[in-house]
Amino acid sequence: MLRSDVSPLTSALLPAQRRVVGRCCLHVLLGKGKIVKKALAPALVIALLITGLLTVGLTTAAKPTVVRAGNLVLRLNGGVTPKRLPRNELAPIKLQISGNISTADGTHPPAAKFVIADFDKHGTVNARGLPTCSAGKLQARNTQAAKQACPKAIVGGGKTRVRVEFPEQAAFFSTGPLVLFNGGVKRGVTTMFIHAYVNVPAPTAIVTVVKIKPIHKGRFGTRAIARIPKIAGGYGSVTRFAMAIKRNFRFRGRSRSYLTARCANGRFFAHVDVAFAGGLRFGGTVVRACRGRG
Repeated sequence: MLRSDVSPLTSALLPAQRRVVGRCCLHVLLGKGKIVKKALAPALVIALLITGLLTVGLTTAAKPTVVRAGNLVLRLNGGVTPKRLPRNELAPIKLQISGNISTADGTHPPAAKFVIADFDKHGTVNARGLPTCSAGKLQARNTQAAKQACPKAIVGGGKTRVRVEFPEQAAFFSTGPLVLFNGGVKRGVTTMFIHAYVNVPAPTAIVTVVKIKPIHKGRFGTRAIARIPKIAGGYGSVTRFAMAIKRNFRFRGRSRSYLTARCANGRFFAHVDVAFAGGLRFGGTVVRACRGRG
């Protein structure tokens, strides 16, 4: 089930992005082949690239979800291990998510600037007691140097591909690794850093900062806000990604997990608002099924 809308949350946080353009009808092909017509959902894909690792609500079927909106062709896949989760207590999980973003005519896809995401209250991010890293230790470092700077703060990894198209030049692609770092917890806000290292065309470290905090908003219990840095001066966009997130650690003599969840009622929810370069703004809600035990 997918519902799309323009959320007042984005309007409040991003007043400069209030112009909504490019509305169109899209077809969402779900895992069982059901097609649903909705508006504005393409932003979910780019939003999930930055924040998908934080939510259990993105558990998907084995087949990818395909989203077509005008010229955009988007594919997502992912899942949570283990497949079955307790109904009444939190359990450690591993989250995997992958996808790609392209256009039917080969033109350059838009770049996301902000992501605001609300996640199901039955999933949690727990970084208390986990070693931390800082943005300063990750900037201007290649992947190996970043890992060496904060080895005990790593919470996940993967790969990404970006497309860069400078004016009056042929577009090119660059593939590089992703490393996810815990940035610590301060005044109830958890920080995560996503470090990418790609040639655009010079070798460049791109560090995205994600701020995560608890909220009390109906079915939602966690909010993540990401400010996405410009890639290649604004001429670059992510077109492919794959990542896995899992970290078990000990704190005060007890075993802990960075990500935990429980399947209380058979469904997880996630709501995402995204603002793009050029003034586009989209929002939508994703609902996914889970299997409870116990």
